[in-house]
Formats: sequence, structure tokens, C-alpha cells
Amino acid sequence: MLLAIGWAPRSGSAAIPGAPPPGPALPVGTAVRPIREGSVAVVDDADPAAAARVAVDAVVALVRQGGWRIGVGAAPASADDGPVLLVARRALEAATRTPARLAVRGTDPAASADAQAVLSALAVLLARRSRAAWAAADLVAAGAARASVAAELGVSRQAVAQRLSAGLWDLEQELRPAAARLLVRAAG
Repeated sequence: MLLAIGWAPRSGSAAIPGAPPPGPALPVGTAVRPIREGSVAVVDDADPAAAARVAVDAVVALVRQGGWRIGVGAAPASADDGPVLLVARRALEAATRTPARLAVRGTDPAASADAQAVLSALAVLLARRSRAAWAAADLVAAGAARASVAAELGVSRQAVAQRLSAGLWDLEQELRPAAARLLVRAAG
């Protein structure tokens, strides 16, 4: 299975002419290629679940940076990247017409639509997260115990729990693996 994540500035966003847009942190060896007004990265992993997790992490990073249209393409493994790049480009174009500015296209249209719905819900959740909730979520995601997070942030454990609750941390942890599973299905 191949996944490609494309990103381009939303209309009206300032971009440096001729410069490739910055993007998410990707695994070493992942090639990022320029396309029209944006970039695309192909994620190729022998383990489809691992590739899908990388793609979800990339989407999360782009949403957090803000200002991007995001397209995710999913296709079966092939001798070249052509098919997955094509569906990623189509997804990026479709993202201009979606409220979350995110679209998924793949071999299985129903699974692609489901993956798009879950990733869009995740994108909306993350876009609305406060800085305080991000601070707590980042530390918990890095493996810190909530008591350590409280000490690091100089707040009570109850305040950490409130920040994580307000930031919908638990829901994010449910949506990420669901999105990854759906991306694997979208590839066919």
C-alpha cells in the first residue's frame, strides 16, 4: 500500500513564491516533491498500518500548523508512485471544496469517504484546541504522567485533567487509529 499526503496553502494564505511549502516531520527517507502550488510526500512502508499512522501524524501536524489544504491519496503498492500521486492530487483539489479543507481519495470510494469524515472530525477537533490544552496534550503524548505534566505546567492535576478534557484528548486518541484503519481500507 502507498499513501501520499499533499498540502498547499489555503487560498488567501501567504506563500513565498518559488519556495516549497514547509510541511510535517516525516520519517527519514520520505521524499517530498513539489506539485503546482504545494508539495506531496509518498509514504511507502511494508506494513500498511505503519504507513497509515505516519499519514495520520502528517495530517495532524499540518492541521496544527494551520493554513493548509490537505489531500490524502491511498492506492495499492505498485512499481511506481504514479497512481498514488494522481489520487493525492485529486484529493488536494477536492479539499478546496470541503469545510475542513481536507479530502481523501483512494481505490475504495466508500472507505475513502469514511476516512475523510474521521480525519475531518479530527482536524476540526485539533483546530479548536487551546494553547493550554495543547501544552498538556503534548506532554502526555510524550509519555509524561499527569502529575509530572501538572508540575511542568505549574498547575494542579485537576487543571491538567480539565485541559485534556476541554481539548478532547481522549477523543483524539480514538480518532487517530480509526483514521489509520480507514486509510488502509481506502487503498483497496
